[in-house]
Amino acid sequence: MCVDSTTRAAKELGFDPVLIHDATATKNLAYDNKQVSADAVQNSFIAALANFSDILSTEDFIDKY
Repeated sequence: MCVDSTTRAAKELGFDPVLIHDATATKNLAYDNKQVSADAVQNSFIAALANFSDILSTEDFIDKY
């Protein structure tokens, strides 16, 4: 959740954030008696944050910067 709020805030403040997707982690979540796997949570958040940041792997980040 911290990566989500920080990335969105950075974009709203005029920065061009870079999110290194394989350097983040989460855990299984539950809502309304439904279980959501950590993998599904991770993929959903990364997909949503593609609207606010440049999404790169660690390897691609090192090559680019």
